Amino acid sequence: MAVLPVFLFAIAAIGQAVAMLVIGYLLGPKRNSKVKRMPYESGMDPVHDTRRRFDVRFHLVAIAFLIFDVELLFIYPWAVASRNPQGVDAAISSGLVSSRGIVFGGVLFFLLLVTAGLVYEWRKGVLKWR
Repeated sequence: MAVLPVFLFAIAAIGQAVAMLVIGYLLGPKRNSKVKRMPYESGMDPVHDTRRRFDVRFHLVAIAFLIFDVELLFIYPWAVASRNPQGVDAAISSGLVSSRGIVFGGVLFFLLLVTAGLVYEWRKGVLKWR
């Protein structure tokens, strides 16, 4: 009996999605032109071959973004675990955390390494977009 509301919600969601697609298809403009059939790339007209090489700086910025994005994925669990509702002392006494200093020092060392990477990238000019 508890599954029925979920089933009805799923049917309503699928029905609404299908209805919006059908209404858009029926009421939308249907002008087919040469410009509409042309390839589209990030708002720019394609003036070069699609197999040309990207600038290395584009890839370096993308890798730097991934590094700092993954850094946040490592910091969030630590921040949540350090704010245990029973307190850090309960986590230490239960054996979950061996010592406050070791955990905090490990996180600071991790942040130091990431900051050193940022300074290195900054000095090498990776973050300058010319």
